[in-house]
Amino acid sequence: MVNIQPFTPQTLSTLRALADRPNLSVYMPTHRTFPERNQDPIRFKNLIKTLEGAVQQQYPQIAQEALLGRFKALVDDHDFWNACPNGIAVFGGLEHFMVVGLQQSVQEVAIVNRHPYLKPLLRLAPMADRYQVLCLSRNNVWMYEGSGQVLQDIQLPEAVPTTQNEALGDQLTPRDQQGHPDGFSGGGERGDPMMHESGGGGKQDEINLDRERFFRIVDRKITELCSRVSGLPLILVALPENQAVFRSLSHNPLLLVSGIDQDPATLTPDTLRSLCGEIMRIRHDEKLNQSFDRYGVAVGQQQCGSELADIAHAATEGRVALLLVEAERWVDGSLDPANGEVVLQPQGQGASEDVLDELILAVMQYGGEVVVVPPERLMPTQTGAAAVYRY
Repeated sequence: MVNIQPFTPQTLSTLRALADRPNLSVYMPTHRTFPERNQDPIRFKNLIKTLEGAVQQQYPQIAQEALLGRFKALVDDHDFWNACPNGIAVFGGLEHFMVVGLQQSVQEVAIVNRHPYLKPLLRLAPMADRYQVLCLSRNNVWMYEGSGQVLQDIQLPEAVPTTQNEALGDQLTPRDQQGHPDGFSGGGERGDPMMHESGGGGKQDEINLDRERFFRIVDRKITELCSRVSGLPLILVALPENQAVFRSLSHNPLLLVSGIDQDPATLTPDTLRSLCGEIMRIRHDEKLNQSFDRYGVAVGQQQCGSELADIAHAATEGRVALLLVEAERWVDGSLDPANGEVVLQPQGQGASEDVLDELILAVMQYGGEVVVVPPERLMPTQTGAAAVYRY
């Protein structure tokens, strides 16, 4: 069976490196249940027919089997179709072939071009954004790393204490006073708030001080040995009282403002992934709003573009800092990367390029930022693209 690769930020870098050669790209939704799953190979076979026509038109000098052989082999790979997630993206050429599993459904498309077709992946890129999760109680710490697709526990570096006793050693306040050392007496970490049992002012103050000292050590070690190494945003999962204490003393620049105010010991991995996914979705929406704001400011400064021809010239000159692209807009035509000339064509998408995807490649080549705007958000232009210029 062909290996189905997960969609990660590295996927886009890998695909961009495959430019300037024959590239075949197929996107399609897939199904996990009968009877729809039986139709997936048939629909994929129909998409291959679209590729055949485009290959014959664009690369008549290349034997079709050299480009299409591995695509055709997938049709009868029953194990492959049984293992598909909600969608797939298949990329092939003379020297490469890869299948990327997608956790969201995508529109069917089959394209032959000189580079992989990236716009659908860029739309799903926020789902591939990775993050780390810091699970914290008064006495324990553990971590996960994940994305919208998966959440896995990670082994902390040896220098990171995983318990309060490990962090404080013989400096830890003895727990022989009356009442629960956390100031609570119920199950879980928090217990039943109606059964609160104070351990006495002085002793309890010392215990609270232990918590602060423990949290300071955890924050310093996690910042130095995890966050600075990974560069990933950090989501804190802890009860509200522990959230407040940890945030008041944390110096981790990657700690997100939003956290999960629950006892992490009570959350299943699936529940935790879902809650983290919602935080990351809100974070993406905020970044999208910031991109729209940047364009609005650029309009006032006359440092923007809305016409495809103007944006194309600016992109090939390396002047585009930010490109907004409408997710479900297709503009038939081509872009000459040498001079930035755009030629629009009234052809079907199977035989021509998507000018918007060409703009994406041109902007990314010079380090510009690309944001694919989902259909539920209104584009600020009518052309399917909007650009903020560097100068």
